[in-house]
Amino acid sequence: MKQLKSGLAAVALLAGLGVAGAAHADITIATAGPMTGQYAAFGEQMKRGAEQAIKDINAAGGVNGEMLKLEVGDDACDPKQAVAVANDLVNKGVVFVAGHFCSSSSIPASAVYADSDVLMMSPASTNPALTDEAAEKGWINVFRTCGRDDYQGATASKYIMDKFPGKKVAILHDKSAYGKGLADETMKGLEAGGAAPAMYEAYTQGDKDFSALVSKMKSEGIEVVYIGGYHTEAGLIIRQAAEQGLEATFISGDAQNTAELWSITGEAGEGFLFTFAPDPRNKAEAASVVEEFKAGGYDPEGYTLYTYAAIQVWAEAVKTAGGTDTEKVAEAVRAGSFPTVLGTLGFDAKGDVKDPEYVMYEWSNGNYAEQK
Repeated sequence: MKQLKSGLAAVALLAGLGVAGAAHADITIATAGPMTGQYAAFGEQMKRGAEQAIKDINAAGGVNGEMLKLEVGDDACDPKQAVAVANDLVNKGVVFVAGHFCSSSSIPASAVYADSDVLMMSPASTNPALTDEAAEKGWINVFRTCGRDDYQGATASKYIMDKFPGKKVAILHDKSAYGKGLADETMKGLEAGGAAPAMYEAYTQGDKDFSALVSKMKSEGIEVVYIGGYHTEAGLIIRQAAEQGLEATFISGDAQNTAELWSITGEAGEGFLFTFAPDPRNKAEAASVVEEFKAGGYDPEGYTLYTYAAIQVWAEAVKTAGGTDTEKVAEAVRAGSFPTVLGTLGFDAKGDVKDPEYVMYEWSNGNYAEQK
């Protein structure tokens, strides 16, 4: 990897009487994700989390005496756009990216950051390939604060086998790195447990009409539907299933943790289940930050605090490393233990968070809550 150029050299500023004084430039970091498009609700979560983290860190004196400055990249969860965004952020001199959101964006963007010595830490990309492939290629700069689909899929498959033994299960996915990856991990767990699904079907991101898919599930007598995909299509599938009278339990993954889901499903979303980590908004470590968000009229759901935590980890690692050199910061991240709004985080050799935990949530009356 090339030597990182931190852009933190001192500059001379002219004082009012012509006396030169030394000062440092800001440290530029970024968040990147779907700021526009059908997944913009998640981009908003990331942006809010990054802005609040920077505000709080700067208020406490910054990082090694330097103030943080934020750049925001919009990849719309499109892989090609993600590469363009990554190159643009590199050209703007960012030394760290809290992103991207979609695995299909994070994976190609990671190559740009690796080539440019920029450390990235995704708050949301769960496909195992993100860190697995980075490790295989010897890249040291790729991390995530969320868990992985192999852990999440194992949680979902075990839940299905425990709660719905003998039921006919359909596995659906949207062909994306995230959706297909999660669906396949869930199917793998079912097959290993002797509960192979009765149906495995793909749909396309952006589709609006799922009547044929619903009709097929009805004719097959499907009783449990697992959806590997995002809330925009999942919400429509659930609503159209209800309209056609398909009485099935719907289960999905962590991309369903946005209030926007209920605006799509309406009452058809009652009882919709999804896996996610224990809600960080309920952690004692996050209490003051959550209160700060809510005082500003914003509920930090979903990946807001995951983005906040990514910046916390990076900032503390920079302090340990004594600067923003990627190799030294990455070494500090892997060696350290970091108090964050998510609790104390540690990272393994691949850059994955240690001991990820997934639980089941249920939608009811327009809100979701962890099952007890």
